[in-house]
Amino acid sequence: MKQLKMMRRIAVAIGLLALSASTAFASEHGTEAEAQEMVKKAVALVKSAGPEKAYKVFTEHPDGAFKEKDLYVFVYQFDGTCVAQGANAKMIGKNLIAMKDVDGNAFIKGMIDMVKASSKGWYGPYKFNNPANQSYELKKSYCERGAGDTMVCVGTYFEK
Repeated sequence: MKQLKMMRRIAVAIGLLALSASTAFASEHGTEAEAQEMVKKAVALVKSAGPEKAYKVFTEHPDGAFKEKDLYVFVYQFDGTCVAQGANAKMIGKNLIAMKDVDGNAFIKGMIDMVKASSKGWYGPYKFNNPANQSYELKKSYCERGAGDTMVCVGTYFEK
């Protein structure tokens, strides 16, 4: 009986360690350099494989492609329609140009305007819900012009 209790305690301890390790990994932020590099690779894939195939890869990320830490690719047409979304495929096909953060910042429109004017660069800060901890955090996104009138972006949270 005493041995059974000890084994249960060990099992609980191992479970707690595994949970804390997975939570720490899930909340690990990607860096600005990693976000920028992911966008460059994404734009290269759009050019080499074509937009339709690339958008599918960005959204489904087979074998972990284009999804690292909390980084993922999202692509919008200049009219605000989402055509690829590596974190939430339900956004595809929706026009989100008017979507605002909790402070009223129309950040999709802001990113589009920045890419139209400069072809590439950083947009932010804006507040975005971090699914790892369910709180709004400051985020910025690196974007480049994609195929035609589209932008390809990856966002990263500000370090606290």
